[in-house]
Amino acid sequence: MARLLVLLLTAVVLFHILVLIGVVPFEIVWGGRLKSQAEMIRFEIVSITLNLFMIFVACHAAGFIHILKAKVVKWLLVLMAALFALNTIGNIVAVDPLERWIFTPLTAILAILCILILRKR
Repeated sequence: MARLLVLLLTAVVLFHILVLIGVVPFEIVWGGRLKSQAEMIRFEIVSITLNLFMIFVACHAAGFIHILKAKVVKWLLVLMAALFALNTIGNIVAVDPLERWIFTPLTAILAILCILILRKR
């Protein structure tokens, strides 16, 4: 499960990079509420950075690296599960239908994966 989490988060980072470089229109992310290119750049950089950190945590959970203490990884997974759950709610009320129909299930799956990983620990 942790490996699947790493894979999905990597795909999310790649998607946000595509938004950042303009391949994917920024109107379909962040609930369809971004107003400008400059705002999109700020939000996307934060998102990419946060997702890279979550990949780091997921790599710990998968056993690929061992830098953090197990208790720290556990609490970070709890925070990630909460963040993904809140993001799922945000995606449900998104303006863009693509975000509602694609990213709502994705963030729900990410939240569930974090919870399942926690249950195995």
